[in-house]
Amino acid sequence: MNKIRVAMWGFGAMGSGMVRLMLQKSGLEVVGVIDQRKEVVGKDIGDVLELGKKTGIVVTDKPEEVLKKDKVDVCLQAIHSFTKKIFPSLKTIIESGINAISIAEEMSCPAAQEPELAKQIDELARKHNVTVLGTGINPGFVLDQMVINLTGACLNVKHIEASRINDLSPFGKTVMETQGVGTTPEAFYAGLKDGSIVGHIGFPESITMISDALGLGVDKIEQTREPIISNTHRETPVVKVEPGMVAGCRHIAVGYSKGVEVIKLIHPQQIHPEVEKVDTGDYIKITGDPNISLSIKPEIPGGKGTMAAAVNMIPLVFRANPGLKRMSDMPIPACLMGKTAYNRGF
Repeated sequence: MNKIRVAMWGFGAMGSGMVRLMLQKSGLEVVGVIDQRKEVVGKDIGDVLELGKKTGIVVTDKPEEVLKKDKVDVCLQAIHSFTKKIFPSLKTIIESGINAISIAEEMSCPAAQEPELAKQIDELARKHNVTVLGTGINPGFVLDQMVINLTGACLNVKHIEASRINDLSPFGKTVMETQGVGTTPEAFYAGLKDGSIVGHIGFPESITMISDALGLGVDKIEQTREPIISNTHRETPVVKVEPGMVAGCRHIAVGYSKGVEVIKLIHPQQIHPEVEKVDTGDYIKITGDPNISLSIKPEIPGGKGTMAAAVNMIPLVFRANPGLKRMSDMPIPACLMGKTAYNRGF
């Protein structure tokens, strides 16, 4: 079995976790790591990950040193949440003739909010004969792909309600900032107004993906966001929250088709919910024929789930037809545990 050669762009909380995971997979070979942070540039990834040994792979801030078509098959990208923010680096990957997997939330279905940019990415990918995919735990799996899969057992669907109550603690600084974690309630609402706080990133993408897959015809999406105020001290490696401060965001999105609610997604997420005895879980309720109800408790861990989603899609992206893809366009993902998993594809 020839190994799939993978580069990592972004070596923060998620990126470093993905590299650590890939080093454990026999069918993958990590061939380069790109990051802009001075504290890691020039260091062997074995030292950064505290593996107790050198790997010979040194973190570089020069993408051109890594992104060479004859040396890299797929590049994973974990640098930001928004399509506009990651597009310049994504364009560099594509124009290098390398397949790309991004965990930017908006990249799960960029046409939902950035249709012109999505068209440009698709055209670039086809021109350079590569595949581009956005994925993650959510969006990319729990509140969209898993919902779509369940409806495959339905004769018809009238309404979908899905909720994810999860722990934000494993995520990095960017996610904390966009969720408003560590702010005061006043700063939270101010952040909503100026756009610096957005809550969960990905509801329009998830609703659009579900609607397109089922043909529900969603033509309007409404969203509401409220701060989750902490009563206790909470802390992660990147943020501290004192009583009275914001520990997370309760975010709800509703998709309508001709004035009728057809999809409702609910996502209250915060750091260390267990300290205030909040039970986490993933829940999907499909009203149709037949009705389907799924409950997963506790929730699928966000950090591990995101890392797994990106890494497990590598062989499928490597073998996919060129262009911009959504998870709903791809074969069902599976954990990479042996040769047959790496041989799956189109």
